[in-house]
Amino acid sequence: MFFTPNGDGYFDTWNIVGIETLPGSSILILDRFSNVLNKITHNSGGWNGPYNGNDMPSNDYWFLATIKTLEKIFEYKGHFTLKR
Repeated sequence: MFFTPNGDGYFDTWNIVGIETLPGSSILILDRFSNVLNKITHNSGGWNGPYNGNDMPSNDYWFLATIKTLEKIFEYKGHFTLKR
C-alpha cells in the first residue's frame, strides 16, 4: 500500500477502504517509533500526510485500526508507504 499526497487527485489520502461503513471505527497512524501522528475516524476521509502542521517525509508508516461491527470489536495492524 502506498499513497502520494501531492494534490493531483490520485492516491492523495490513505485510509482503509470500507471503514466509512463502520461507525465508531478509528485508525491510529504511527511512525517507526510508535509515536501517534494522527487519529482518523470512520468518516474523516483519511490521512494526507501532515503532523503538527508539517508534511511528513517519504517513509513507511504503521497503523492500528480498531474496527467496530455489529457483532464485535477487533484490531487490525499493518503498514503503508508515503511517497513524496
